[in-house]
Amino acid sequence: MIIATEIKKKYGTLEVLKGVSLSISKGEFVSIVGASGAGKSTLLHILGTLDKTDSGSLNISGQDPFKLSSNKLAVFRNTQFGFVFQFHNLLPEFTALENVCMPGLIGKRPEKVVKEEAMQWLQKFGLEKRADHKPSELSGGEQQRVSVARALINKPAIIFADEPTGNLDSNNAHQMHELFLELNREMKITFVVVTHNPEFADMAHRKIEMKDGVIINN
Repeated sequence: MIIATEIKKKYGTLEVLKGVSLSISKGEFVSIVGASGAGKSTLLHILGTLDKTDSGSLNISGQDPFKLSSNKLAVFRNTQFGFVFQFHNLLPEFTALENVCMPGLIGKRPEKVVKEEAMQWLQKFGLEKRADHKPSELSGGEQQRVSVARALINKPAIIFADEPTGNLDSNNAHQMHELFLELNREMKITFVVVTHNPEFADMAHRKIEMKDGVIINN
């Protein structure tokens, strides 16, 4: 499903990725680990097409996303991927329900359908009574569950997550780990997760270890 070949990336004179190659199968749950500065987040952002390579190639579901026009790439990203970050990135002026709806509305899906699906996700995550609350009125765990619902609203094939439980206490982090595993198992969504949490990393089907911009264990 994802094939990356000899991915290289520099920021100024700093060589962050030094020729990374990997493949990830459909429905696989992969964790990416390594010390800070190893290149994990940069790799995740490139796989998710949020950043571009300096050299190397990326193939996702049979096509090179970087050969698409900027508009077509945005559509591809919005329909194929979901993103969950350490900081939930919810829009503060919108309610939980509105935040979950956002990718669906950006994709110009019917508003009624998107709202119904968004509420179903909030119900699944035990947040139906918090649908009209803004992010500032939600706990950290609730905010992150809203961000996961938002990532799922367009039925993505792949979810990219960068330290998704880094801001949560141990109980909420464990619940989020279990939720990701359930979604992977039941919906066959491919997960690519950058994490410093050893428990979470070990739950994955496969653990990829990075050091100094290269993969040292795959």
